[in-house]
Amino acid sequence: MVTRLEIAGRPDLRDPRGAHAAGRIRNFLGIPVEQVRTRDVYRLEADLHDGEAEKVLEEFTDPVLHRGGLGRVEADRFDFAVSVAFKPGVTDPVGKSAMVAVQDTLGRLLTLAGGEEPAVYSSTLYLLTGVTRDQAETIGTSLLANPVIQTITIRSWDEWSSSDPDMTVPRVPAQHRPEVQRYDLSGSDDELLAISRKGLLSLSIQEMHAIRDHFLAAGNDPARTGLGLDHRPTDVELECLAQTWSEHCKHKIFNATVTYHEDGKEPETIKSLFKTWIMGATKDIGAPWLVSVFHDNAGVVTFDEQIHLVYKVETHNSPSALDPYGGAITGIVGVNRDPFGTGLGAHLLANVWGYCFGSPFHEGDLPKGLLHPRRVRDGVHQGVIDGGNQSGIPYGRGWEVFDHRYLGKPLVFCGTVGALPVTIAGGPGEEKAALPGDRIVMTGGRIGADGIHGATFSSAALDESAPVQAVQIGDPITQKRMFDFLLVARERGLYNAITDNGAGGLSSSVGEMAEQSGGARLDLSQAPLKYAGLSTWEILLSEAQERMTLAVSPKKIDEFLELAR
Repeated sequence: MVTRLEIAGRPDLRDPRGAHAAGRIRNFLGIPVEQVRTRDVYRLEADLHDGEAEKVLEEFTDPVLHRGGLGRVEADRFDFAVSVAFKPGVTDPVGKSAMVAVQDTLGRLLTLAGGEEPAVYSSTLYLLTGVTRDQAETIGTSLLANPVIQTITIRSWDEWSSSDPDMTVPRVPAQHRPEVQRYDLSGSDDELLAISRKGLLSLSIQEMHAIRDHFLAAGNDPARTGLGLDHRPTDVELECLAQTWSEHCKHKIFNATVTYHEDGKEPETIKSLFKTWIMGATKDIGAPWLVSVFHDNAGVVTFDEQIHLVYKVETHNSPSALDPYGGAITGIVGVNRDPFGTGLGAHLLANVWGYCFGSPFHEGDLPKGLLHPRRVRDGVHQGVIDGGNQSGIPYGRGWEVFDHRYLGKPLVFCGTVGALPVTIAGGPGEEKAALPGDRIVMTGGRIGADGIHGATFSSAALDESAPVQAVQIGDPITQKRMFDFLLVARERGLYNAITDNGAGGLSSSVGEMAEQSGGARLDLSQAPLKYAGLSTWEILLSEAQERMTLAVSPKKIDEFLELAR
């Protein structure tokens, strides 16, 4: 059962969001739109009792500012309606918050017949006056929506007024029964590279050879044959290796051996630029205020006798080029995880940022698949602000640089500073260790198809074929709730180690902690999912900003889970 709520501004009041959109349309696209009015739409896919839809509508509608309706709110004549909604499988933070609000309003959990998960889906409706259909399509695809992660529906006044309200929902269809695939790597180099490209693995031919040779040698190992495995790696194994070996995670260029030639001088061999000039310099200086560097999620330095400062800055370039707002909010919310996953967890204090963009006044043609730099800049800036504010982390300081050379790929730096107690639960706050026998616990948001291949995608060249799954939409509210819970668990000493579900998801987080414990057994069937139909490798690799992985002692697992409830 689908119930549609539509919330419109009162016609006698100014629509600030619509006026802002109209200004951007005129300034960025040169289209002389006369007016833009906006509406919020919520589709509730749940079984509601008599009178409950009206109760929710009343709660969602401010009578001073809004008019609300079940199905549709009548409108004065316009030319075209542009509806913008998230594609199936893309995180809808507004919809998730609306779901909580609906359940709070009704005082019960929502249900859906057939055992399906109930959901609330949000969308925005733009009513445009003074444009043609071609102009409305340009406005929708170039400004109001990002086709990589959003759907766009355009209707004329006649089409809109003569049709029933749109009741469709972007539920992910369970189109296949997940099956583990096996890859035959005995083919030619061209065939191996085709496997890498098709799977978005970003593996070189040398890496494909190494994987092939390893599995050929291990094909008759009783440990594999006893599980029904052979010389062919499964999709889970191949995807896990691609994530672990990605440039994004492994920094192969910085860690490579480089032979440097200059002006006829003797060649110089540098064994890792990073270890020589960054780690090496830091070690040589040996500053006494360094507490923890280069081995955890962020750096730790001394502040006073009670707390250490934790600092981390990272880039989020490719995702911000695809979806400026979503990429940036994901960047800032994502870097929040790193200080929180450093040591036993730092309290987050402030966010910092830095941007490098093409000229916001660019008037020439753009390569296929690229957004206008002004749109990129505005979306990124708003995403960084929202990501911090919605998580309760103040927006600090930053900088911006504009140059035409950043037209093809912007640089987006996001950072967070936190405070880590010197002592936590009787031990050093910067120390953690996953121990043999510890339980693997994932906390935060559920696993979905978004955030898959983020590591390998970020390691490849950016082009118009970039996958929708590589783009995450950060969920700052869920992350805030998770952080508040984990700070209490930290003070009670309920876990031994913590790290984030960053690029590579469970593959990365569990893999890192398993180095300390000597291995891990991971039961992916226990992972909470957003919807059915995910393949095993997708469950393993899906990244989310609002998820963390912890190592919890079996003696404390019951107390930890009780606190989580």
